Amino acid sequence: MFEKLSGLLAAFACICVLSTSPVVAQDSKAVDLVQDLGSRSYSKIIKAVNGLAATGVNGVEGVLNAYLSRNLFVRKSDKRVVFAKKTDSQYRLFAPLTRQSLGTAKRSDLTKLRLNNRLRRTLRAALGGLTLRSSDPAQRIKAANVVFKAPKASQVSILKKVLAAEKDENVRPVIERSLAAAVLAHGATSKARAEAVIVLGTYSDPDVSARLKSLLIKDSAGRFAEKEPLVREAAQKALDEIAERVAIWDFIGKLFQGVSLGSVLLLAAIGLAITFGVMGVINMAHGEMVMIGAYTTFVIQEIIRTSAPAFFDVSVIIAIPMAFLVAGAFGVAIERGIIRYLYGRPLETLLATWGLSLILQQMVRTIFGPTNREVGNPSWMTGAIELDGGALLTYNRIWIIVFSVVVLVLLALVLKKTAFGLQMRAVTQNRRMASAMGIRTGWVDAMTFGLGSGVAGVAGVALSQIDNVSPNLGQAYIVDSFMVVVFGGVGNLLGTLFGALTLGVANKFLEAWSGAVLAKIFILVAVILFIQKRPSGIFALKGRAVDS
Repeated sequence: MFEKLSGLLAAFACICVLSTSPVVAQDSKAVDLVQDLGSRSYSKIIKAVNGLAATGVNGVEGVLNAYLSRNLFVRKSDKRVVFAKKTDSQYRLFAPLTRQSLGTAKRSDLTKLRLNNRLRRTLRAALGGLTLRSSDPAQRIKAANVVFKAPKASQVSILKKVLAAEKDENVRPVIERSLAAAVLAHGATSKARAEAVIVLGTYSDPDVSARLKSLLIKDSAGRFAEKEPLVREAAQKALDEIAERVAIWDFIGKLFQGVSLGSVLLLAAIGLAITFGVMGVINMAHGEMVMIGAYTTFVIQEIIRTSAPAFFDVSVIIAIPMAFLVAGAFGVAIERGIIRYLYGRPLETLLATWGLSLILQQMVRTIFGPTNREVGNPSWMTGAIELDGGALLTYNRIWIIVFSVVVLVLLALVLKKTAFGLQMRAVTQNRRMASAMGIRTGWVDAMTFGLGSGVAGVAGVALSQIDNVSPNLGQAYIVDSFMVVVFGGVGNLLGTLFGALTLGVANKFLEAWSGAVLAKIFILVAVILFIQKRPSGIFALKGRAVDS
């Protein structure tokens, strides 16, 4: 009997302890706060929302989401806040926190909770603080960004705990930025807020700059928005540092864009440099060789898409030799069928190749149609590196820069280390002497034209990854290609490289100052003036034929 009595007393003591434990008390507080959501005062509702977010009780996120989606009501009979779900003509009622069933009710028995824009922002900020503890890093980043936009005083302690526990190096800076914004808005001392400004100053995104600039705004009476001099001084210093970093990253971004454009011009012009330099032929159909290479890439991708989609990532690699062969074959056919009858007559050559370019464009329109064709990027060429200043270094352009360097090196090796290259250089320097030494100049001309056209086809593969594939693709680059060749030095690979990079970088920096159209005009005028002073270009060819 005594043992039973002692057991009952122990059980009663446990119940008493549990009923007074912090968890139960916290749950009770959360229930009271949920009930406050049905208040007629927006201030009281906002206070309840922030209080719920700070409790950490399970179910709070569901309550706030239900409020935001207008699924919380007040039951008129007892003024209780309930979660309601419509079924047929009635609503099923549940306790907001636990989702325990509370029966059913008609719509006329319920009053929807009040909601305005200010309250919506408060709810979203509170939900952002709750999802900071999500197991998904992407959700944590999204939540931290929401908090940054509208930080609440109650979120400071949450952010500190979350930051201390965060292990993901991609998530930590985002949470740190949100914590600094929250301390800046709700810090207790000027020193704490100034330190938060210093932390924000390590980030260069526009949102941070806008937040700091807002501290230095003056009203009509000349008063600063930020009253504390210490905070204002820290904000000005942080803005100056951000401006310096942004200027550096902006310069790097423009330099990358210029080098990227230069690499594209190099690929488009390098074949023209060979044919123009060796043969003296003004080939206006060179751009169409680029177009043929791009359409070859399109055809190969279509074949792979339909027959072997698993190999799509290597489609561009397969397209490179195929484009070289197809465009090279076109080049040999053009030289044997048209160009060889027009040597020594540059005007007729120009007109003939211009007419040929129109024929090739119409041929492509007849086969593939006049509209743009889609050429996809493989996975290893998709994506970008984002710099602090907001500039993007896209993977496709990075690979094109690498590719253009590889093509230039391989072409230089062919010209310097092979018998064909030796014969080509001999014909370039003195055609009559080369012919007298037994070199078949006609064969060299055909193979040279084929090589230049093949390289143009390879350029089309690269351009298909960054530009629209259409019958007019080559026309966009033919004038720039001639400018690069003439500016760098006719027939000189080093001059072509230097000319392409110079014009590409100069064009991108001028675009930022004057716009794309005026930049093109300035570049063209500068090249014309330069050629007036130095007709042979930067790197002039040397040889008996040239000297004579």
